[in-house]
Amino acid sequence: MSTGSQIGRAVDRVDAHAKVTGTARYSAERRPPGTVHAVLVGAQVANGRVTDIDTSEAMAVDGVLAVLTHRELPRIATRPAVVPSLAGTSAHGQSLFPMQDDRVYYAGQPVAMVVADTLERAEHAAELVGVTYAVEAAITTIEQGRDEAFEPERIFGGIVPGRTERGDVAAGLREADVVMERVFHLAANHHNPIETSAATAVWEDSRLTLYDTTQGPTATRLSVAELLGIPPSDIRVVSEFVGGSFGSKAMIWSHPTLAAMAAQYVRAPVTLSLSREQMFTGSGHREEQEHTLTLGAREDGTLTALRHRKLSPTSCFDEWAEPSISPVSQLYACPNFEGVYNVFRANTMTPTFMRAPGEGSGAFVLETALDELAYELGVDPIELRLRNHADTDPETGDPWSSKGLRECYERGAELFGWGLRDPIPRSRRDGNWLVGTGMASAIYPVYTPMSPQRARARVYADGRAVIETGASDFGTGVGTIMAQVAAQALGMETEAVAVHYGDTELPNTVAAVGSAGAGAVSSAVHTAATALRERLVGQAVADPESPLRGADPAGVAVAEGRMFLREAPETGETYSDLLRRHMMFDADALGEWEPPAQDTGYGMATFGAQFAEVGVDPDLGLVRVRRLTGVFAPGRVLNRKTARSQLMGGMLWGMGQALLEATHMEPQQGRWANASLAEYLLPVNADAPDVEAEMIEVEDRVVNPLGVKGIGEVGQVGVAAAIANAVFHATGQRFHDLPITVESVLAKL
Repeated sequence: MSTGSQIGRAVDRVDAHAKVTGTARYSAERRPPGTVHAVLVGAQVANGRVTDIDTSEAMAVDGVLAVLTHRELPRIATRPAVVPSLAGTSAHGQSLFPMQDDRVYYAGQPVAMVVADTLERAEHAAELVGVTYAVEAAITTIEQGRDEAFEPERIFGGIVPGRTERGDVAAGLREADVVMERVFHLAANHHNPIETSAATAVWEDSRLTLYDTTQGPTATRLSVAELLGIPPSDIRVVSEFVGGSFGSKAMIWSHPTLAAMAAQYVRAPVTLSLSREQMFTGSGHREEQEHTLTLGAREDGTLTALRHRKLSPTSCFDEWAEPSISPVSQLYACPNFEGVYNVFRANTMTPTFMRAPGEGSGAFVLETALDELAYELGVDPIELRLRNHADTDPETGDPWSSKGLRECYERGAELFGWGLRDPIPRSRRDGNWLVGTGMASAIYPVYTPMSPQRARARVYADGRAVIETGASDFGTGVGTIMAQVAAQALGMETEAVAVHYGDTELPNTVAAVGSAGAGAVSSAVHTAATALRERLVGQAVADPESPLRGADPAGVAVAEGRMFLREAPETGETYSDLLRRHMMFDADALGEWEPPAQDTGYGMATFGAQFAEVGVDPDLGLVRVRRLTGVFAPGRVLNRKTARSQLMGGMLWGMGQALLEATHMEPQQGRWANASLAEYLLPVNADAPDVEAEMIEVEDRVVNPLGVKGIGEVGQVGVAAAIANAVFHATGQRFHDLPITVESVLAKL
C-alpha cells in the first residue's frame, strides 16, 4: 500500500480557478469601507530643485482630500539601506525616499501625491498640480557619464565585490595563441508585469494592514516599519495574489509607505497604484551596459585568460550594478581571470533585479565571444565548451554540489538536431530567408536565504490538511508545490492539502527572489510536514488503543492518510482514527529549516544548454526565431508542469532581450523616451516560436533537504547569445549590441 509520489507530478495550479474566474483579489482591488485613492505626481526634470508647487487648482477639484508634497509629508524615521531581500531583513529598493525635501535626482521622482475619493478625480487633480523647477545639467547615458566612472568597492546591494581576480591575466594572454577583445552594448530594460505595483493601506488605531504587490511580505513589513518608525509587529502585510514581478517587486519601493502616510493623513484607507508609465520610474530597471571582454586561448581552444570590464550608470545615491561578471568568472575552467565593475553616478533611480540579473547579460557577452572563438579555431561550439568544462567551481576550486551540464549539451544537441547542421555561415536558405542555428550555455547561482525558513502543517480529523507559510506567489506556482511537498511528507494526495500563504501573520519565509523561492519554501514545508507526521506516528505507537502500539516509529510508513507497519501494511490506522479517538479536532506542527552557511565548501549553480534556429530576411532586416530548445539540470523537479512553464517563459523572455526589449533615454531631457507598452517592444504570441524545454534531474544533497535548485531564471540565460550566434550562422555577420534590431541588421547586410 503506498501513495504515489506527489513531488514531480504535473499538478494544476491551486490558484488557477480563482484567477481564471476573476475571484482573485489583487492589492489595488482591495476595497475596505471608505477607501480613497492616491496618485503620484512625478518630476518633469532629471536634475534640480523644486522651487514652487501650486496645489490650488488640484485642491479645487471635487472629491480631492489632500495634495501632499515635501512640505506636508512626514519625515521618515531612518534613511533606507539597500539590502537584498534574501537577507531576511528590510529590503529597500533605493536609499532615497521621495518628498523629504525639494531635491530632484531623476525624472519621474515623486514630488507630490494627490488623494481623492475616486481614482479618476485623483488622476485629474494630479494633472493640475503646478510644479516649477530650478533645472541643473543631468547625466543619464553611458556616453555622457563615461569620464566620471569609478570602481566601486561593492555592488548589488553590497554583496558582490567591485573587482574579482585569480591568477595572472597578463601572463595568460601572453601564453595564448589567440587573443580576442570585443565590446558589447546592452540597452536598458524595464519590467512590465501585468499587474503594476500597488498598495492599499488600512489603519486601525496604531496597527497598519498593507495589501501590497510584493515578492516578500516580510520584507515589506520590515521596510515600512523602519521608515515609519513603528514596531514590525504593528504591521500586517497581505499579498495573496501578485500579477507578476520579474524582480520589480523583489525590493521594497516607496509606494507602500507613501500609501500608509496618505492613509494616516486623510484618516481613511488609501490605495496607491502606479500607472504603467510610472512603472518605468517607480520600481527599478536593468541598467544600460557596456562590456569589454578580452579572452586568450590556445590552438585547441582551451582558455588561458579572461578579462571582463563592465561600465554602467548607477543612481546619485547608491552603487548598484548587475553582477554580469559572475557568470563569466564561473562558467568555464580558466586559470586567469580579472573582472572589474565601473559605474558612474547618473540622474536615474537605483537599478534593481531584473530576471536573471547579471547572468542574462554576462552570458550574452561570454557565449557570443566563445562562438566567435569556435569559428576562428574551426571547432564545433559544443566541443569548445566541453574542452573548457569546469569540473570544479573556477572561483573557489570547490566541487559542485551537482552539475549535469554535459548531459544538457548531449540531450539538447539530440533534441535540436545539432549534428545535422552545416557550420558554414550563409549555407542554408528557405526561399528568401537565411537560416542559421546557434547555441549557448546557461548558468544561474543557487542562492540560499540567510535566515531560518518556517512553515506550519496541520491535519484535521476529517482527513484533510493545511500548510501555511508567509511566502507570496507572484505567478511561479509556489502555492502548488507547497501542497505537493506537504502531501508527500504526510502520505496524502495533493488534492487533500489546502494552502495558505502571502500573509505576515503566517510563519515567516523570505522573499522569493533569485530563483530561491521553491527551495526555501519547499524546505520549510517539508520540515513542518515531516515534524507533524512524526508527531502523529509517535502518538500512535504510544497509544494503548492504537493498532500500532509499541511499534518502532522508524518502521511505520504513511500513505493515503494512513499510518501502517511497513512490514505488515494491514496493521495501521488513519490520522482521522487517531485524532477522533482522542477527541482532537486537529494536530499541527511548526517546522523550521536552517539554510546552509554561505560557504558550504561546494559550488552551487543550476546549468543548462540553449539552442536556437532563426530566419533572417536580408532585404527587410527581419529576424524571426523559428525554434528554441533548452535542456536544464535544476536538481529535483517539484512540479513538471509549472517548471516547464517557468522555463518556457524564461526562454521567450530571452528572445525579447535578444530582438526587441530596449528602453531609450532622451539624453537632452533625461527622461525615458518610450515609457509605455505602446513603445516598449515585447514578444507577443505571434512572435513565439516552437519552444521545447526539458529537464534532467540531478541529485543534490547540499542545497536543501529536497535538492531543489530553482528554475525561475536559468531559462532566460544564454537565449540571447544562442539567437545572436544563430544570426551570425545565418548571415555571416556578428552582432554585439542588444537588442538586434531591424536597423542594425540592415546596416550590416
